[in-house]
Amino acid sequence: MTLTIKLLHWACRVILGVIFLYTGYIKLGLIELGPIHFGDPMNQFLFGQAISGYQLVPENLVPFIATWFPWLELVLGVLLLIGWRIRHVAAASAALLLFFTAIMSITYFRGIDANCGCFSFNDKISPLSILRDSIILIPALYLVLEPLCRQRLVKKTGTTETAV
Repeated sequence: MTLTIKLLHWACRVILGVIFLYTGYIKLGLIELGPIHFGDPMNQFLFGQAISGYQLVPENLVPFIATWFPWLELVLGVLLLIGWRIRHVAAASAALLLFFTAIMSITYFRGIDANCGCFSFNDKISPLSILRDSIILIPALYLVLEPLCRQRLVKKTGTTETAV
């Protein structure tokens, strides 16, 4: 496998992992990483308000989603950075990003003035925020499709390469 492919693989993992860690961190409002302090309830409340603003989720599910979704983002970020089952974790990341890009688009085209809740709590859904989330999807899709591309490269060149 060429150095370029290895670097691209590594860069996609790091970029995607850091993005998920950051977004989970923001939503939880983690101030300390100690075992007692898990997050700022105000940030979870603000994230719940952002979810509610989409007008797509029943109100009784909003607290559950606002509590657990940031932890899912943190777990995906950590798994991407440590390299555990990269293709599966990248597929879950891509599905999550695709889902949120779709609901952001639906909300925007319905004319609802809602907060994205992605990177901050002052980020209104706009064509720019939809484009940003679509661009973030690219490294996830690369990590999902990379083994297939690698197999084609091996068949084309006739060399055997080890997995990344």
